[in-house]
Amino acid sequence: MKELIRGAYDLHVHPAPDVLPRKLDDLELARRITASGMSGFASKSHYFCTAERAWLTRKLCPECDTVGTITLNGSVGGINPAAVEMAARAGTKLVWFPTCDSEHEQSHTLTGDPGKKLPYWAQVVLSMREEGIDCPVIRITDDNGKLTKAVHQVLDIIAHYQMILATSHVSHQEAFALVRAAKEHGVEHIIITHVDFPTTFYTVEEQKEFLKYGAYMEHCYTTYATGKVDFQVTLEQIQKIGADHVILSTDLGQASGIYPDEGLERFADSLYENGISEKDIQKMTNQNPRILLGKFS
Repeated sequence: MKELIRGAYDLHVHPAPDVLPRKLDDLELARRITASGMSGFASKSHYFCTAERAWLTRKLCPECDTVGTITLNGSVGGINPAAVEMAARAGTKLVWFPTCDSEHEQSHTLTGDPGKKLPYWAQVVLSMREEGIDCPVIRITDDNGKLTKAVHQVLDIIAHYQMILATSHVSHQEAFALVRAAKEHGVEHIIITHVDFPTTFYTVEEQKEFLKYGAYMEHCYTTYATGKVDFQVTLEQIQKIGADHVILSTDLGQASGIYPDEGLERFADSLYENGISEKDIQKMTNQNPRILLGKFS
């Protein structure tokens, strides 16, 4: 039912233009978002700041609130305060910590198993290494488990501009240190990225620890739709954490996937069919993302 996603925001979408093959571009997505009755989406790239693209998309399709983001991978200098500051001045609303360049993510993905099917980003990393291009993995803590100076500087910038912090694909140890420090720096808006994804899987007990810092748990359509987790696990986690502290996203945009608006609708329908109320679905797709974006408190 499209009514379940009316006014919704999808804060985790991968449109073109991008290094990786994508199903549709920002403008095409904005038009689909508007037609679906949703309100907006966050444009995510593993490699580039999308604030400028978001600005142009809002100008061309003002009915859709397109949100700019930045991901702190090697292509922007990793944990780079200057890049975050410039992104903030350009209107970026969401800062993703390292994804595909995270030491944690690569240690779980690039195992050396010749029979393992690799995601497209991993093929890019390997091809760059073969060409002799330096692409080191990124950690946000030092050898003593302490957050680096650059991380603290980035947290100050996020707090100053009231941006959203997303934990992305860092390790559990790094994520807990990051979220604790974020609150100390005055960061008000925190997302624990796809909590049921294999390399970032958090138990319900671990998620409840994050709740102490006001964080929201993100669940993405693609995680269960691609068989990375059983839907019943996703459902149970949402039920135990509660709609007040959850957001629903899609993580779609892959060329082989369905359209993001279709994915969010399917996610909402599946939850509704399994006992989640329309009110709670609206809270997770509409109200909570708006709180994170500062649309209302």
